[in-house]
This record gives sequence, structure tokens and C-alpha cells, in this order.
Amino acid sequence: MKSICVYCGSNAGSDPRYAEAARALGKRIANEGMQLVYGGGNVGLMGIVADAVLAAGGEVTGVIPHQLMEWEVGHRGLTRLEVVGSMHERKARMFELSDAFIALPGGFGTLDEMFEMLTWRQLGLGHKPCAFLDVADFWKPLMAMLDHMVGERFVHPEQREDLWHGGDIDALFAWMRDYRPAQADKWMDEKRRTQLRSVAET
Repeated sequence: MKSICVYCGSNAGSDPRYAEAARALGKRIANEGMQLVYGGGNVGLMGIVADAVLAAGGEVTGVIPHQLMEWEVGHRGLTRLEVVGSMHERKARMFELSDAFIALPGGFGTLDEMFEMLTWRQLGLGHKPCAFLDVADFWKPLMAMLDHMVGERFVHPEQREDLWHGGDIDALFAWMRDYRPAQADKWMDEKRRTQLRSVAET
């Protein structure tokens, strides 16, 4: 594992612990000798985690759409900054560059990016580890929603278990080092496949 993609807010949030966690994660990525891949911004938690990696001697690659560069939110001090044409290109490029994905607290964009990676993995388009690094129980309601999805049979239990969630950075890196993808795809439940075929035929 050589590079980690971090999704997080373009705002710093209301709780100073969010910024503290971003700095700690950035420093840890650098100390592990890994590269940070992120959205290329110089604001919010995005800028904080990037600056922490750079301050600890690590490398950072940012991927940012033209529109956001025009709004002057691109980080000019990175190891590399790639400017792409659209948000879709950004997500695809970040996937290509990264070996794992971590979500710090954030908003719509953070959820959009992480859930696209989870969807690709569900469809067999990638088998890279995905984790939600929690701070002050920020992600706790989301995890409850995922458990509800499992209970209602919209998400397979093995896919839910394949997603790491916690607040301990040491535990997170240990999990990523030992990661083995679950052998679960979207249609692995034979009973469910039969039910779907029955519904389609009626």
C-alpha cells in the first residue's frame, strides 16, 4: 500500500477535534511513508490534512476540477496538482492513484465520493479498502443507517462488514495492512436472485 485517498470536508466544521484528527491522520500517512491523494483544495479539512502530510515530509497529490481552480481553492504548494475537466474525471483519477480510501468528517461531497467507491466495489470494479475514521461520533448515525440497509436486505452483511469504522488511527492502519476483500458481490445471495427473477416474470 503506497497511497491513501482521503475524502473530507472543504470546511473545518464546528468541532476543533475534526481538525485535530485531520492533522493526526496526515502526519500518520507521511510517517508510514505513504502518499496522500485528495481533492486538491487548500480550505477546510482538505487543506489541513494536506498541510499535515507536507509538514511531516510526505508527498501529496491533489486532483481538482478546472471550475474549483478558477474559484481559487486549489492548493498551490502540493507535490503534484492535477487539474481535470470534471468531478467525474476527478473521482476516476483519484481511484487510479489510490490503494485505499478514508473518509474524515465532511458533507455531500465526502459522502458522494466514498459511496461511489463503495458502489464500485460492490459491483466488482475494485477491491480497495474503504474506511470511515470517526471523530466525536460524527459517522455514528450513518453507520446505523447502513445497518438498517442490511436489515432491510438492500446491502449484503459481508459488504457491510467489509467497511471499517472507528476512531483509532492505529487500528485503522492495522486493518488496512491486513485487509482481505470480502467475497461478496451484489447478487451473491441465491435466494435473493431467485426472488428477483420471480418478481420480474410476474
